[in-house]
Amino acid sequence: MPDPGNDPATAPRTFRIAAIPADGVGAEVVAAGRAVLDALAGDSGGAFTFAWEEFPWGCGYYRETGTMMDEDGLERLKDFDAIYFGAVGWPDVPDHVSLWGLRLRICQSFDQWANIRPVQFLPGVRSPLRSADEHELDWVVVRENSEGEYAGLGGRNLSARGHGGEVAVQSALFTEVGCERIMRYSFDLARTRDRRKVTSVTKSNAQQYGMVLWDDVFRRVAADYPDVETESVLVDAMAAKFVLNPQDLSVVVASNLNADILSDLGSALAGSLGLAASANLNPERRFPSMFEPVHGSAPDIAGQGLANPIGAVGSAALMLDHLGLPAEATRLREAVAATTAAGVLTRDLGGTATTADVTTALIDAL
Repeated sequence: MPDPGNDPATAPRTFRIAAIPADGVGAEVVAAGRAVLDALAGDSGGAFTFAWEEFPWGCGYYRETGTMMDEDGLERLKDFDAIYFGAVGWPDVPDHVSLWGLRLRICQSFDQWANIRPVQFLPGVRSPLRSADEHELDWVVVRENSEGEYAGLGGRNLSARGHGGEVAVQSALFTEVGCERIMRYSFDLARTRDRRKVTSVTKSNAQQYGMVLWDDVFRRVAADYPDVETESVLVDAMAAKFVLNPQDLSVVVASNLNADILSDLGSALAGSLGLAASANLNPERRFPSMFEPVHGSAPDIAGQGLANPIGAVGSAALMLDHLGLPAEATRLREAVAATTAAGVLTRDLGGTATTADVTTALIDAL
């Protein structure tokens, strides 16, 4: 008789995850997220497990070695199923060094061109928006994550002219391919939502080359999705719309810089940046995707057990979706909602719970 323990259909799935806590509260929230994910796996009846490998890269590593990550770091990461990232940055390391040396190096080298940032309003969390009490608010910011204003093109010159003579040029890069693929991703995402609508964020009135190309590609792609409602809004008007008319939003697609700013605004409106989850996706799956909260390293509270782990746990839910575990991702989101509804809130949400308190509550809710 065949051994049922060797049946591929019933064999547990083991996901290899690279954990990069990096700096500040990143270590605390990644540890919390790992504990919740391991609890979820432990409750799966052996259906899946996580095999973790942690990497010590970040600003502390930079102080010791002069580099934010090992030179062969990308080669070591490329065969993992996913990357679980904490936060990067510390006061004694210039931000452009820490960001470009670690997070952006991974994102750009692995062509993680779609950055997904849900904006979700949780029960028990007070929003500064009055309309949050009147409407079910839930939208997603889709950020072009490979070019745009963060392409890294430009330079500093003419410093030899002396004080006051230096010139810096920072160029934004917009390609037709880059615009089209993020827009098609957004339209496909909109087709999975109750409200089939895509809002494009632009600034073509002032940026007459890159953002006009963005607008032209958006109109062309929209023609292939006649079942999806569309609109194009200038970024300054869009910031106002986030505050004054958020119930009209479903999927918002924007360039690298514009989406970065607007998604932080959306999370603040939901109650705190500590709630903000994100996924840096390589949709073709040629490279591993990376999942991270977007609250930053928060040096002022690092090491005190005060960090909000919900952004990291929400990012873990996005990772579960990506790994083909949508039911488990739903369980995780339901546990988050149950935890906040029960009033287990960290200081950034007006509560007194510690990181450990929230982690325990999340596991209990599972």
